[in-house]
Parts: sequence; structure tokens; C-alpha cells
Amino acid sequence: MEFKRSIKTNRTDWRCIHPKVHSWSQDGSGDCCSWDGVKCDEVTGRVIALDLSSNCLSGIMSPNTTLFQLVHMESLNLAFNSFNFSPIPYGFSNLSRLRYLNLSNSDFSGEIPHVISQLSELISLDLSYNRHGPLDLLNVDDFIHNLTGLKELDLSYVNLSSPIPPVLANFSSLTWLGLSNCELNGDFPVSIFQLPNLEVLCIDGNFNLSMFFPKMYWGSPMLKELDLSGIKLSSPIPPMLANFSSLTWLGLSYCDLNGDFPVSIFQLPNLEVLHVDGNSNLSGFFPKPHWGSPLKSLNLSKTNFSGEIPTSIGNLSLLNELIASDCYFSGSLPSSMGNLSHLTDVELDRNNLQGQIPVSFANLTQLSVLLLSSNNLSGDTLEWVVNLTKLTFLDISGNRLSGGFPSSFENLKQLQWLGLSFNGWHGNIPGTLWNLKDLEWLSLGSLNLNGSLDANDLFKLKSLEELDFFDSNISFTKTFINATSPKLANLYLVSCNLTEFPQFIGYLSKLAWLELQNNKIRGTIPRWMWNNSKESLYYIDLSNNLLTGFENNQTDLPWPNLRYLDISSNLLEMTLPVPPPLVMQYDISNNVLFGEVSTSICEVSSLVILDLSNNSLNGTIPPCLGSIGPLEFLNLARNKFDSIIAHVYPDGCALRMIDLSENQLRGIIPRSLANCGMLEYLNLGDNQINDTFPFWLSGLASLKVIALQSNMFYGPIEENLSQLNFTSLQILDLSNNSFNGELPSKLLKSCHAMKDIVGKDTLAYLSIYQLVNLSSGQYASIMTYAITLMNKDTKMEYAKIPDVFVGINLSNNKFEGLIPELIGDLKSLLMLNLSNNFLNGSIPPSLANLTSLESLDLSQNNLVGEIPQQLAHLTFLSNFDVSHNRLSGNIPRGTQFDTFPRSSFAMNDGLCGSPLPNKCTNGDNIPPPPSSFKVDNKEECLFDLDWRITLGGAGGGFLIGIVLENLIIDKKSRWFVHCSKKMVEGWKR
Repeated sequence: MEFKRSIKTNRTDWRCIHPKVHSWSQDGSGDCCSWDGVKCDEVTGRVIALDLSSNCLSGIMSPNTTLFQLVHMESLNLAFNSFNFSPIPYGFSNLSRLRYLNLSNSDFSGEIPHVISQLSELISLDLSYNRHGPLDLLNVDDFIHNLTGLKELDLSYVNLSSPIPPVLANFSSLTWLGLSNCELNGDFPVSIFQLPNLEVLCIDGNFNLSMFFPKMYWGSPMLKELDLSGIKLSSPIPPMLANFSSLTWLGLSYCDLNGDFPVSIFQLPNLEVLHVDGNSNLSGFFPKPHWGSPLKSLNLSKTNFSGEIPTSIGNLSLLNELIASDCYFSGSLPSSMGNLSHLTDVELDRNNLQGQIPVSFANLTQLSVLLLSSNNLSGDTLEWVVNLTKLTFLDISGNRLSGGFPSSFENLKQLQWLGLSFNGWHGNIPGTLWNLKDLEWLSLGSLNLNGSLDANDLFKLKSLEELDFFDSNISFTKTFINATSPKLANLYLVSCNLTEFPQFIGYLSKLAWLELQNNKIRGTIPRWMWNNSKESLYYIDLSNNLLTGFENNQTDLPWPNLRYLDISSNLLEMTLPVPPPLVMQYDISNNVLFGEVSTSICEVSSLVILDLSNNSLNGTIPPCLGSIGPLEFLNLARNKFDSIIAHVYPDGCALRMIDLSENQLRGIIPRSLANCGMLEYLNLGDNQINDTFPFWLSGLASLKVIALQSNMFYGPIEENLSQLNFTSLQILDLSNNSFNGELPSKLLKSCHAMKDIVGKDTLAYLSIYQLVNLSSGQYASIMTYAITLMNKDTKMEYAKIPDVFVGINLSNNKFEGLIPELIGDLKSLLMLNLSNNFLNGSIPPSLANLTSLESLDLSQNNLVGEIPQQLAHLTFLSNFDVSHNRLSGNIPRGTQFDTFPRSSFAMNDGLCGSPLPNKCTNGDNIPPPPSSFKVDNKEECLFDLDWRITLGGAGGGFLIGIVLENLIIDKKSRWFVHCSKKMVEGWKR
């Protein structure tokens, strides 16, 4: 009774089932052996067992509690209570006769006292799932040394941070071993698999633990549960697992498994749970004839399972979870699935399923989750949905469903999540939709909706937290709004042809995430927009509209908790608005901003991304920008800044991208940029910088792009330099300057990234990925580099550069001497432009080693000799220009050379052969010499550019810029897809 008085009960705790102590006598009278949860010895009358599990207990257990006076206790169960993250008391040392001790899920924390290990009579010890504390065990080997009689040991979620003690393999009586999520490391003792009585082995969630399956002998034929999820096995599943006929649970999620899944595992006679999700290299298929298992839960998501879902799946009469998202299943959904009356969760989204959804789905009346999005399902009715009254999640977006907008929602009173986007439905939104009072997420994007939406209908959804209306011709009536939306936090009205701000936005009191980009909203941004949500907003995207400014020319933006602000690609004609103090990403590029940038922008000390490009800002770039600690992306390109570049880039500078191109900047490149050790991209092109080559940049090991074109750089590049190291460099543009001396051989020799041809089966871009953490979630920003190829007054812009692109442009300088043979070592080059210099000597035959080369411009030099016949083997070459030199001899014939125009060879009096009118006296059809290297005729280039249009003629070059895009995780992806046949063959879909 003293224990009862010392601790409280909390009936609101999720673990609370029945407070047994409430039935105990208030004054302690009566026979305690008859109390609920108490068991006494029938002879002595002493308490030998106490079961207070799920008893709603709440409070701190005192080390002096009378519980520890029950010295004859053999079994104590305090699981599923809350002891307020207090330590496990040392008083357990009094209970030396304990055989069963269960303290799981009871909110204990701190270090497990060593006295527990002195309870040598223990045969069952469960300290698991005290994960919010958590519990710590500093020396597990020493802890279990005395507990050799254990049959059950569960330390799941206890922080062990150590290898598994090999001595556990000597615990021959062990039937249950639970070590899930214990931060184990090292090698798993494979001898544990040989324990003769082991029935349960759960070591999932230990991501730093290494192990392998035993090849021959597993000790226990009675294994019932095996969960190794999260452990990197990097192997196939051994077929011998199909011999464990007692197995009821098999968990192999995210184990980096490969090979083929043994189909015989589906025939295990007692298997109820099979989870192999997250193994992207694991292939398999469903058994067609029969399933031997009484499966209840099947999870195959994010694997390579494929084929059709067989009719025989309808025989799994006990199945309640079927999860196979993001696989490669095809064919139709079998109508036999309607027989699975116990199903509560069906997730088959992101597959290749076709045909109609069977009307037999109306029989799945227990269904709570139905996800069929991103398939090719068709049909014009959802009438079967009306029977699924227990549905909470329904997502059938991204299919080919058609007809009138479905209206079968009136019975779905428990629905919380509804996704209907990207289908062919049309018509009005049915009024029954607004009666779904529990609806939290609604996605109606890319549909042919008619009519206007009344915000008062929308506000009937009192639980609504997220609304998606992207890519729809939606409009909102201008009726009197007589309510507010208490929970709507995320609003996506992207590409909806809106011409004004919807009035209801001003009534949203919890609005946090607002996306209105790609509309036609005109005029100023009104103050009423944030009447009720000024404090809650943390993400705003108003880009790609026709906005001209803020109401009353406001430049002090009023969102104190905002983290992301994008107002780019509008018509803002004003001075630069200073972003709110906590903003991490600020993009106001592509507007008509004017005036100077105030130094107050440097007070936004959390800035990570700042893009002010494509405006008319002028004056001095604030020197303090380089001192913003977290700043990684700085884009001030295409403005009118006319100062020197500030020299303030302190130690530890985090900048990874700097673009100051197309301004009027003067002076020299600040040497303090060498402190930006993570810099990947530097573009200072099209300015008035007067400096020598910044050789000290070679200390930046991550630098991939150097663009210094169209400035006033001068002098030799390598004079008196012993060593350079541009290991990661992929793009070098020094064109249109006054560099002189010989071509920079040492620099080129140090460009190791240009020497290896890296095969790519998937499309990727040269970019920087930044994950930004917010209090309510995350979003990712992807900074992709752009390239502009130029020829005189003609330019072609490419928004993204494949990460295989490698180019060098040294044109329009004063380089002299020979073209070095070592350029032939830069085998990944796609573009080489050495035009408009004073180079002499012959064209080195080693250029034929550049088997990926697409553009070669050597025009307007003083080159002599013949064009190497080996160049005819450059099968990717689409632009070639050697005009205005002193070359002679036969023009190579065959392959690409037969396609080049006459202008490619003009003004070389000694050249002869097609396409020139001069016929060669020694024959015009000399075949090219045998190639000394192999060419894969099936391979196609990854970066197919129209070089002939963009680079043919004198003055060729390329400019580099950056493009900022935003990728909202699990919401939408915006990808520019341009890939070769080889890439497409590498993709499954």
C-alpha cells in the first residue's frame, strides 16, 4: 500500500489499460494475495509475483520503496508504465530470487545499475524500449557474465555502443535474444546462429554492425522470429532459410540484399510476417500456383520484384498488409484480391499496373490505407469506394482514370488523406467532398476542374492541414468569408493561372508553407496576405508571376520566422527588400531591382543561399557578405556592380558557389578566396578584372568550374611555377583575355578529373545539393550549373550540365608555341577551344585519344602541317574548325569529317580534298589509318549539342552560369530530362 501511495496513475498515457492498484484496499486491510496483479506462494503466503504491466503508473520509483522489501519475489513486471525517465533504482539488489524481470517501455533512463547483473537466478530479463531516455550499458560483456541461466534477454533500444559479446554464444539455454537499435558495432558473432534453442533473434536497426549468413549450419531448427533489418548483409538470401518451418517472422528490410529472392520462402507453413523492403538490388516474383504461408504482413517495397500479381494471392485469407510500393509489378490487379477481407493496408503505388481497379475492392471493408498512385490504371468509376467506410488514406493520383469527377466520398467519414491528382477527371468538385470533417491532406492537382471554389466550402474542412491545387485552372469566388481555417498550414496553388491573390489566404491563421509560383498574379503583394499568419509563415514561393512590388513600397519584410523566400522572375521594380532575420534561402533574381545593396543584408546571419542575379543593382558589393558564416551559394551575376571584389573571406569560409559574372567589377581577385576550402564553382566572367592567373586556386581541392572569360587578365600562366593541382577541375574558361606565353601544360597535367572517362548509366547534373532543416521538416535546394555556348552574336543556353561534361576554352588570348601532346591525356574532354591565339607547329596526333570529344576549334592560329588522319576516328565530333591557319595536305575522309562544311577548313591554302574545291594530286579518297584505340559504336554521347550552330566560326567560346531550383521532398520533382540511348537502356522506367 505504501508503494501505491508513493506513485500516481495517469489514465491518459497510451500504455494505460487498467490501473490494477485502484482495486487494492485503501487502508491495506484484507488479503493482499487476492489483489489484482499479486500472486502469493500457496504454502507460505508470501508475495512471489507482481504484474503491474500497463497499469497507468506514473512517477519516480524511490530506491526505498516497499516493493524492494518483497524479498521472496520471483517475478516482477512493470512494463508499459511511465517512471518519468528516472534511473533504475539500486534496490533491485534485494530481490535476489528474481527469475523474471520486465521493465520494458517504462520510461527509465540513465545507466543500468550493475546490481541487475547480480540477480543470478534470472532466466528472463527485459529492459527494452526505454528509448526516450535512453538506458545505457557501458560494459555489456561484464553485465551478462553472471547471467548464464538466461533464456530470454531483450535489451532493445539500450545504448550499448559496442560489439556483441561472443560469450553470448555460450548461453545454450537462450531462446530469445533482442538487441534491436542498440548502436552495436563490429562483427556479429556468427556462432550465435548455432545456439541450439534459439527461437527469436532480433538485432535490427544496428547500422554499424557487420555480419554474414552462416554458409552451412544453423543450430536451432525452432527459429520463429529473425529480424536483421538495417544490417548491411550485401549478399543474396540463402535458400536454406526456407528450411525453417517454424519461422513466423522474417525481417530483412534495408539489408543491401541482392540476387533472386528464394520463392520457396513463400511456402513456409507458419510464416506470418515477411519484410524485405528497401533492398533495391533484390529481384523476385510472386508464386503463381500456391502460397504455403499464412501471411498477415507482406512488405516488398523498394525492391526489384516484378511480374504480375497472380490470382492466387486471393488465397491469403489472413493477409492484412500488402505493401509493394516502388517495385516493377505489371499487369492488372486480380479481382481475387476482393477475397482478402482482413486487408487493412494496401500500398501498390509507383508500379506499372494497368487496367481497371476491380469492383471486388468494394469487399475490402476493413481497408484503412489504399495507395495506388503512379501507375497506369484506367477506368471511369470509383463507385466501389463508397463501401470502404474505414478508409483513412486514399491516393490514386498519377493514373489514367477518367470521366466525371468522382462523387463517391459521402460515406468516407474517417478519411484523412485524399490524393486524386494527375488523372483525366473533369467537372465540378462535388459538395460531398466538403463534408469530410477529418480530412487533413487534399491533392487535386492537374485535373480539368470547372467552376469556382468558394472558400467557405473549403473552410468546412476544419482538420485540413495541406491543400494541393497545382497545374489546375482553379479560381476562387469573391464571396464574404465568415470563418477561418484553424489548421491549414501548407497551401500549393502552383501553375493555376491565378491572376490575383486568393482572398482566403488572409484568413489562414496557421499558414506555414505557401507556394504560388508559375501563375499570372499581377500588381503588388498586399499586406492583408499575412493578416493572420505573419508569425507562422516559414516558406514562401511567389516566383514566376507578374508582381511589381510590395504594397506601399515596403522593403522591410514582416515575417519574423520565415526561412525560405523566393520572389524570383517577376517585375519587381524597387530597391532590394531586406530579407527577414531568420531567412536561410533568399532568391529575388530576374527582376528589375535597382540601387545599392544595403549592408543590413549581412545582419541576416542565417543565410545559406543568396541569389540576386539578373537585376540592375549597382554600386559596391557589401564586403560583409563574405563574412556570413553559413553562406554557401552567392549569385550576384548580371547586375551593374562596379566596385572591386571585397577581400573579406575569413578562415572557414563555407562558400561553395560564387557567381559574380556580367558586372563591371574591377581590381584583382581577392587572395582570401583561398580560405573557401569547399568552393566548387567560381564564375567571374565578363567583368573588368585586371590580374594575373590566380594559380593559388589550385589549393581548393573541390573546385570544378573556373570561369574567368572576358576580363583583362594578362601574362603567362605558369611562369616560375613548379606545381599545380586542379584535381577536380572539369570546366576551365579563360577566353577573351590577354594571357600569353605557352599553353599551361602543368595546369592541364594536374586536371585529373579530365583524364578518366567515367561511364554513367543514369542521368545526373553538375550541381550542389543542400538539405535545409526546418523546425517542421526539411526541404532540399539543388544548385545546377548552366552553360551558354556562344558564336559571335549567337548564343544557345543549356539550363543544366550533365556531370560528364568536361570543357576547356582558352580562345581569344595571346598564347603561342606548340599545342602540347599531353592534351591527349585529357580523355574525358567534350569541348576544346584554342582558337584565336598565336599557336604554331602541327596538330598533335594525340588529340585522337580524346574519344569523347564533340567540339574541337583550332581556328585562327599559325598551325602548319597536315590534319592528323587519326582524327577521323573521333566519332562523336560534331564541330571541327581549323580555318585560318597554314595547314596542308589531305583532309581526312570518312565518319564525321564527311559532314563538316567548307568553312571548317577555309583559309588554309595547302589543304585539299572534300569539301574544298582543291583536288589532291595524290588522290582524294585516302582512307583514315587504323585506329589505335577502341570505339564503342553502340554508345552515344551524353551531351548532344548543336555545336555547328553555336561554335562555327571565329570568336567561339562558352559562358557559364547557374540555375537555382527547389526540390520539395516527397512533394514534387522538377527534372529536365535529356539523355542518351545508353542512359535510357539503363533506366527501367
